[in-house]
Amino acid sequence: MKTLPFVSASFAAAALWASVATTSLHAQEPEKINQPNAISGTMDIDFRSRKSLDDKGRPAKGAADQYTVAMNVAQTTEFKGTIQRLPSVAGFLGTEAQKGQLNYSVDLSVLNPANITQKKTVGKWVGTVPIAANGEYRVEGMPDSPLRIAVDAIGKTQAFTDKFGGKLFGKSKKPASAVTYIRKMAGKEVKVEVKNTDPMRFEALALAMGPAQNYPRATVNGNLDYDYETGNYYTNGIRFNYQSNGKETQDVVTGSIKWVEDPNRESNGKGQYEFNLRWNEGSAKPATTEADAFAKMSDEEAFFAVDNTVPSLTGTVSYEDTMTTVADKKVPSASKVKYALSANQLTKAQVMNFFKLWLICVGPTNDE
Repeated sequence: MKTLPFVSASFAAAALWASVATTSLHAQEPEKINQPNAISGTMDIDFRSRKSLDDKGRPAKGAADQYTVAMNVAQTTEFKGTIQRLPSVAGFLGTEAQKGQLNYSVDLSVLNPANITQKKTVGKWVGTVPIAANGEYRVEGMPDSPLRIAVDAIGKTQAFTDKFGGKLFGKSKKPASAVTYIRKMAGKEVKVEVKNTDPMRFEALALAMGPAQNYPRATVNGNLDYDYETGNYYTNGIRFNYQSNGKETQDVVTGSIKWVEDPNRESNGKGQYEFNLRWNEGSAKPATTEADAFAKMSDEEAFFAVDNTVPSLTGTVSYEDTMTTVADKKVPSASKVKYALSANQLTKAQVMNFFKLWLICVGPTNDE
């Protein structure tokens, strides 16, 4: 009996990679996916800067927090590696005893959707981002170590390197004035007023192209505001700009990320973020649900209600924290984080753009 010739996992993955990289060139419109666990995987955090302190209670020199990621995006792309954050430490008379920075070393792999055991590493996300004492992240990276995605030549696909850029202003711990957030759903307008906000701001933050070339370079502006009283995040004018099928595209992302603590969090360290983010809901088909469905809800309940009739990213990012005490405050010394975010009527590029932005925000979004 004749046997089929052996095809290696690397060869199959390379063929898949070439296919993925060229598919968008022939598509009339990007395919929209309804995909459970479109962003899934784990992140293990070791807050070394909270466990190793000097005699003044500051992070010891060289004690860097480490984020170990093993994440899958759109079920065909894997991000696996480490991000280290060295905190800025104040010195004498306003000087810095230690300059802050983020260091990325993340392998990028492609998976065969027909057989996810077939995987090939195609490049890296690498570079060092300086962090100023005021919480400003210069996302372009260090001159000798720019933050970039570097992809190898695979099959007929050429190698490329693309750099990140722009600025992220992390949580400053200096509360801003009160902000009122408004949501319109099924004809009902609901408002949530937040009195103790701290905006995380994106200024012309450029997300590098890749890992495949059908994930284009994008620029992000706007705010993700943090509420110190509840731990919730609220979007505030977040816009992604990028090229899609040869034309300029803008995605407006609205919605919220709600923090929900386990009733026994003090003993088990558990809590989770509940994502309710919507893409271009102003131009999307309005919800078919009647406003009466929200009549018995409080404004806050209606504000956080999930509406799957519009393009959205929903699901949870759950935490299991080990706690320690720093400066008389209980904070995590380590976290086990699990991602389970589902895409509804989103393109793979939209999912990838958000994932890249979230990984840039790895420091501020995991602080307490």
